[in-house]
Amino acid sequence: MSNDEKIYQKMLKAIVEHQLPPGSRLPEDKLSEAFGVSRTGIRKVLQRLAIERFVVIQPNKGAQVNHPSRQEAEEVLDSRIMLEPMLIPEIADNWNLKAAQQFRAMVQQEKQAEQDEQLAKSIQLTADFHIKLAQMGNNQVLASFIEQLCFRSSLVIAAYGTKDSVSCNCGDHAELIDLLDQRKVSEAQDWMRHHLSHIKSSISLNGKQDSPVNFNSLFADAD
Repeated sequence: MSNDEKIYQKMLKAIVEHQLPPGSRLPEDKLSEAFGVSRTGIRKVLQRLAIERFVVIQPNKGAQVNHPSRQEAEEVLDSRIMLEPMLIPEIADNWNLKAAQQFRAMVQQEKQAEQDEQLAKSIQLTADFHIKLAQMGNNQVLASFIEQLCFRSSLVIAAYGTKDSVSCNCGDHAELIDLLDQRKVSEAQDWMRHHLSHIKSSISLNGKQDSPVNFNSLFADAD
């Protein structure tokens, strides 16, 4: 893995896990110092993140973590509501005991994070569940698109979400696993639509306040 790729992965992880909250400024000089690389290298990574909509770069203002508009937030979630149920029949065809065990283990991690009130980790684990589920379908192009939508949903929840956005009130993922175990495809599709629709209904217009970021501390293990 190239150095640029390592920096990209670390920054993406920090964004998705909300260590870099929506709206956080990303000064090239401070990131260059934190990672021990040139500003040119940091600029390349920021440009890649900007193409993927995780970062916004404005002339004379520099880069900052994308803070999605309400319209964008709704469009991201509407896209997931439309697309994710479509993959359920293919997922059901590939479903087996090993998959059920893997996803039940993920559900236990989600419940532990919620019990420990680790909101950022809960959001990350929820996204991972949906990403890995989509990858079980036979349409890798669609699965890749859903992966990007899940990452962008993390930004949406960071900006507008509430605790209810990732709690069992949105539907316990174990319920979906039970339906797949029983090969109840139509019911599983309905569950997914309801689950994602509930997440959409839980978002609030009240964004969170930005906090100062210590880049040297955040990326101290960058090597």
